[in-house]
Amino acid sequence: MSFLRRILSSRRAIFAIGIFALLVLFAPDALAQEAAEGVAAEGEKKTLMDKIVDAGPFMYPIFILSILMITLAVFNALQLSKKKFCPAGLKDEILANMADVRVRSAIDAAAQDPSYLGRMAATSFPLVDGTDPETLGRSKVEDSIADFSIRENSRYMSWIGYFSVIAQAAPMIGLFGTVAGMILAFDTMGLSGGANPSELAGNISLALMTTAGGLVVAIPSIFCFYIFKNKFNKLVGEAQETATEGLDLAVATVNADQQLAKVPEGISEG
Repeated sequence: MSFLRRILSSRRAIFAIGIFALLVLFAPDALAQEAAEGVAAEGEKKTLMDKIVDAGPFMYPIFILSILMITLAVFNALQLSKKKFCPAGLKDEILANMADVRVRSAIDAAAQDPSYLGRMAATSFPLVDGTDPETLGRSKVEDSIADFSIRENSRYMSWIGYFSVIAQAAPMIGLFGTVAGMILAFDTMGLSGGANPSELAGNISLALMTTAGGLVVAIPSIFCFYIFKNKFNKLVGEAQETATEGLDLAVATVNADQQLAKVPEGISEG
């Protein structure tokens, strides 16, 4: 999974995947056109694009869902970045300030950064309680971190959840189109007396195109859902760990003298 994340984070890899997707989409059509040129007396063979168009109006919602899937993938790829969740510069600055118990400086640095970590720290660190040197109000700070995550995560997960909706809707629309096409095909066979099996096979082939189209949209949507969900959980977890680690450093610094005072007599240092 880490190898897959490194691939998705590389611009060159994303560009290569886009070229490969274009080849996958248009290569069958080109091959079908080349094959059609070699057909002689049996008539012109339909290309993949011709079959998609002939599949009827059920392909239109599937096409719209495919556009929505691509749009969501681009949107989530831009939104779920380390810079927008846990930038390295802000992370180091917060940990350094908290290690020196400069809570106000950490809050000021976080408030100036619109990232997820910045907003989280600016919301939770003001609850650090200097009158409680043992924990610095850890329970209140951790509760604030949890409340912030609950509020913010639902907004991000709603966009990721749309992949699941597309993955379920696309095959259903395709199946509905196939059933409707099969009904029409058998009606045609009943009216013609079943005298032309090739025409019936052609109608069934066109009817099945809607199911194929639905699956083509649904399968990538499933992968996108889990990839972006796991990436989001990793980014949120890193931001929460940074905030908690900063609080731990502050508590350790405040209680450093007390910890040394508790060393048993006779124990040498080093």
